[in-house]
Amino acid sequence: MQLPTPSPERLAASDEALKSLPGYSKHAPGDNEFAVLDPSTEERIATLPSMTPQEALAEVAIADKAGRTWAKTTPRLRSDTLHNVYSVLIANQQRLAYVISREMGKPLAEAQGEVQYAADYVRWYAEELLRPAGEYRENPAGGSTILTRRAPVGLALLIAPWNFPMAMITRKIAPAIATGCASVIKPAALTPLTTLLTVELMAEAGVPRELMRVVTTANPAAFSEAVLSDPRVRKISFTGSTSVGSTLMGLAAKNIVKSSMELGGNAPLIVFDDADLERAVDGAILAKLRNGGQSCVAANRFYVQDGIADAFVEAFSKRMSEVVVGNAIAEGVGLGPVINRNAVNNFQHLVSDAIAHGANLRTGGQAPEGNGYFFAPTVLDNVPAEARIANTEIFGPIAAISRFSTQEEVVSRANDTPFGLAGYVFTENLDRALNVADELETGLVGINNGVPSNPAAPFGGMKQSGLGREGSHEGLEEYQEIRYYNIARRPTV
Repeated sequence: MQLPTPSPERLAASDEALKSLPGYSKHAPGDNEFAVLDPSTEERIATLPSMTPQEALAEVAIADKAGRTWAKTTPRLRSDTLHNVYSVLIANQQRLAYVISREMGKPLAEAQGEVQYAADYVRWYAEELLRPAGEYRENPAGGSTILTRRAPVGLALLIAPWNFPMAMITRKIAPAIATGCASVIKPAALTPLTTLLTVELMAEAGVPRELMRVVTTANPAAFSEAVLSDPRVRKISFTGSTSVGSTLMGLAAKNIVKSSMELGGNAPLIVFDDADLERAVDGAILAKLRNGGQSCVAANRFYVQDGIADAFVEAFSKRMSEVVVGNAIAEGVGLGPVINRNAVNNFQHLVSDAIAHGANLRTGGQAPEGNGYFFAPTVLDNVPAEARIANTEIFGPIAAISRFSTQEEVVSRANDTPFGLAGYVFTENLDRALNVADELETGLVGINNGVPSNPAAPFGGMKQSGLGREGSHEGLEEYQEIRYYNIARRPTV
């Protein structure tokens, strides 16, 4: 298979975007350095310092001091600053998109969409922070009045994943800035360049540099242990795997640090017999292939009711087989590379295991030859429960489909997992849609909708998929403490 490659113009533009990064270099990494690779080509595109725990603690001190000053600023100043940030990010949309595509492998058009999505969080919090929070209450027993207000929680540790290197950063930094908090930010070592550029642009827009301190490191365990042991850190927001989240929660518990955890998922996608076939296929493609399936909310387990199953599998497999795979910045590409070689090898093992257990391969199932971490869009039908892929967060462009007969059966199967982040329901029956959504043990449900995430909505999971919410007004509360003043009153004559 000959994969599309980028034009010289796009390659030159993306190189210029990389070279514009602060302190850019791509020399061979030495001691206390690490390389960032382009997953489309496996080439080194940058070399960054792997900062020590001591250097990270120095950044904690800088941020803590800046945060104490920022906490005293007015809501209007913080709002205006975030509005400026939004404008600067959108003005640099193409530049940011190229960096996302080069270091993460997201197709350029999709990377442009991530920039807009990321900037939308900034705009949302620029507006939301001006809405009043707090209440004036009467003491039921009389004699006093209760006044409640919100205060900044303090210095926040923000740890972001590699799969949405800009959106997951702004979704954390924006509410921190909005509420009056400083932050120490650790991007994933696989995709740190987008964070560096985003924070640089935010500083150009007026956010004090001391308020946002980025730590790049190839030793995240030592970093987390050191920073979470510092009593100045009062908040952690983490997006990543459940296993790492559990470890971080243990570290945070020692100092009783307020924690938000957006962790792993195993999203069910349910298609009922009465679903609109075209609508269901369109939604399933989005839910499966957005970000190449490398998303915690990606559709993971496909359950299709018997009466529509054959038609759905045929139409869905055809659409998957037509997706163009290639270099992330090449024109017309619908699916770029996955993040690394380990992911490719894992997909191959999952597919082979499913076929060995009796699943039917409808399309894809293998990696093309050549450089880059590519894997073909894959559909497996009649996947048995015993196959590993039926109980694993795939995190890639593979759809594992099984059949079901009744609503009761599919809800039971969908909930048979320790995870509970997202779910998808496709049906034209409103009662069924809402009833099934109510029964699913997930934090969010897309109903006839393959992309349910929205800055105005509270994003987060149940069970082992996490704690807390990002987005909406709930996202502000994650960076605030609720305080109340009890004001004694005596009667007047």
